[in-house]
Amino acid sequence: MAQPSPPLAERIRPRDLSGFIGQAHLVGVGKPLYRALQQRAVPSMVFWGPPGVGKTTLARMIAEVTRKPFYNLSAVSAGKAELRQIVQAVRGQAGGRGSQRSLFMAGAAADSPGSALLFLDEIHRFNKAQQDFLLPYVEDGTITLIGATTENPSFEVISALLSRMQVFTLNPLSRAELERIIERGRAALGISIDADASAFLAQYANGDARAALNLLENAARLYRVDSINVDALRETLQSKHLRYDKTGEEHYNTISAFIKSMRASDIDAALYYCARMIDSGEDPKFIARRMVIFASEDIGLADAKALGIANDVFRAVETIGLPECQYNLAQGVAYLAAAPKNRSAGDAYFRALDDARALGNLPIPLHIRNAPTHLMRELGYGAGYQAYTEESLLPAALKGKRYFRK
Repeated sequence: MAQPSPPLAERIRPRDLSGFIGQAHLVGVGKPLYRALQQRAVPSMVFWGPPGVGKTTLARMIAEVTRKPFYNLSAVSAGKAELRQIVQAVRGQAGGRGSQRSLFMAGAAADSPGSALLFLDEIHRFNKAQQDFLLPYVEDGTITLIGATTENPSFEVISALLSRMQVFTLNPLSRAELERIIERGRAALGISIDADASAFLAQYANGDARAALNLLENAARLYRVDSINVDALRETLQSKHLRYDKTGEEHYNTISAFIKSMRASDIDAALYYCARMIDSGEDPKFIARRMVIFASEDIGLADAKALGIANDVFRAVETIGLPECQYNLAQGVAYLAAAPKNRSAGDAYFRALDDARALGNLPIPLHIRNAPTHLMRELGYGAGYQAYTEESLLPAALKGKRYFRK
């Protein structure tokens, strides 16, 4: 039985920097990754950027240059068992990967035995315990770790691991860069594409080369024509199922429906939208983080335990991960949705913030100012201060102002 052909994006993936398009701030001559590859001085690193901008391609190029054994895992499906197998294999290996060629090195010797390059896609999906497991092997050089993430690594990678990695930020591809990649895909498919269709593809992709190439390939497969136009692309889009794009409209619509369902105390709807996000690939920590915000924003003083419960859910999600953390999310969603609601504290804060911004730094009443020196006490700082008073402590211009309304 014939093996299915790899996707177009995989078939045209460049093997060295001479064919790489985009990220000139990192891979241009003299830039950080160019110099690291040239010198083969590759540290553990995190590639942070949106989908389809070259994170996986750069990791494979680094493997080519360093000649380290290369392991490719997705944090969505891998766990500590797979990591343990890699560590055991690396520590037991006899040598490198053999002869390879790259942009900078041709026929160079492999790096010393006992080290390997691990590319961990969607590293933000690893929970704290899984990231902790990696730490000693990154620290002792057993593994050179390259993590890829679409999420801010400051929040998603534990500080101990992040401190041992260099963060490189990748940008969405420009329209011009996308059109160059589309041209490469067109040539690989042996078809033509008119200028309007190429521009349409670049606009649709919104900086994501993989999205552009997938649509181009799907259109060529569906219509089996020698030339692709805008109509063929539009028809192809209509034939596809709506996808849950974590940066697109469906993402924002679903999280909005989730929050509003909890606000309306509709437990069933809130659980449904939570389940829909998880099943579509949403990061459970994103959902849990929004629940922590909701506990203060919408429940507030009506149930003092809600914030603690939401924080406990977030910690459980962070520690346990999928699939088991779905139980933690479900319990938290049901509790928050059923809880009474009171937005008075948050609303009061933002009314106060409006005045703070509009009126600037109004003089603070002397009797509640700090008085650490003799001179300040002589000037009346702290004079007449009483700890328990019904007098308004607001600046004089705001005396009698009420922000908080029960």
